[in-house]
Amino acid sequence: MKRILLNKLPPFFPERLLSFIGDAKVYDSSCSPEARVYYIEKGSGYYLKRNAVGALASEAKMTEFFHTKGLSPAVAEYFTEDYDWMITERAMGEDCTHADYLSDPTRLCDTIAERLRALHETDFTGCPVMNRTRDYINTVEQNFRTGNYDKSHFPDSFGYRSAEEAYAVFSEGKSALICDTLLHGDYCLPNILLDGWRFSAFIDVGMGGVGERHIDLFWGAWTLLFNLKTDRYRERFFDAYGRDKVDTDIIRVIAAAEVFG
Repeated sequence: MKRILLNKLPPFFPERLLSFIGDAKVYDSSCSPEARVYYIEKGSGYYLKRNAVGALASEAKMTEFFHTKGLSPAVAEYFTEDYDWMITERAMGEDCTHADYLSDPTRLCDTIAERLRALHETDFTGCPVMNRTRDYINTVEQNFRTGNYDKSHFPDSFGYRSAEEAYAVFSEGKSALICDTLLHGDYCLPNILLDGWRFSAFIDVGMGGVGERHIDLFWGAWTLLFNLKTDRYRERFFDAYGRDKVDTDIIRVIAAAEVFG
């Protein structure tokens, strides 16, 4: 994860946050303009995330739930003051885009597949989001109505020639999407932390909840393609996860859904 030392703290940091930071060094560790991320060099380290009001509410709840399962770092604080602010403890290790992991793609593929299967077999009793599948379907349908369609991030083997074609596939298959598995919701290499190849933590679990496992399976295959620049590991990923739980017809439905954001 990149870190750029800030010589001066941003003026929009609230007083409550300044009190927490004290005289600690702060680094910008952001990967997107929407959700700003900062590293606070205090104690064992903390990550601070800032987003629009309400945008981090689900992530704070899901991160804390994952933490109770030993899957994510603890949430030190979440509050709203002009923006949503969430502080989490630092997890050990590096995310899976680190060169050490990308340099051994076969082991990386197997590792994230096996870790995903373990996540999907985790007891979800008490999860704060119990029907992510309903939310997922509603989002697709709303985005189709408003013309929010973009297949630019997906390869031809996952893509569709038009919004109408993708929505037809989704509409026909959406009844097969169930809600019986604890999901990460954005299962990509930057969101999986390893410490010397040992699992350390999941981060960015704001889209997590109980839902359809093939959402995570779709993104697991996609992230290997995107980060390794080859699609040769897709079938190995499904094999390592366990073919007994992989339905390629449902993955095709998820692919159709994902072009609607």
